[in-house]
Amino acid sequence: MSRIALAFRSFFAILFTGRLPGDIAQAFGFTSAKSPTPAPKPAPLALPSDGALQILGLLQRDSRLIDFLMEDIAAYSDDQVGAAVRNLHDQCRDSLNRYLKLAPVIDAVEGSFTKLETNDPSSVKLLGNVPVSGKALGGILRHKGWRAEKIGLPPTPPGQGVTVIAPAEVEIE
Repeated sequence: MSRIALAFRSFFAILFTGRLPGDIAQAFGFTSAKSPTPAPKPAPLALPSDGALQILGLLQRDSRLIDFLMEDIAAYSDDQVGAAVRNLHDQCRDSLNRYLKLAPVIDAVEGSFTKLETNDPSSVKLLGNVPVSGKALGGILRHKGWRAEKIGLPPTPPGQGVTVIAPAEVEIE
């Protein structure tokens, strides 16, 4: 069989099954003819949502953020909500600082004229009288934006489902 055919077969087999075909592996000496070794199962792919759910789980663990957001606070006075938010704010900020290094996208004073170094829509959202070209030299900074300079999330424990943000807690008496 030609090398091109072997390359295509190998490529598509690995792409769709995660395994190199046994006859190709044997032909190149990756397995012995007597005892073919099964290919290891591919590790599950990490999804972008995994990190988002992990951060949400950390904010729940460290500050009970989801509990606060999901609770109906209409019955509480503004003073009670304010006191809860102050504590929640401190705990959430500490948690974010522990696992992420955040920096402004544009480090300038909000409300001042800012010259744009980029018109990349993932970094800068243009508001107001945006030129038809979608490009501008500058404008009034309304929000600095945030970007992650460093992400240091702890590894997910083996066997823990990533969609469970916080496990239910049951006290046994």
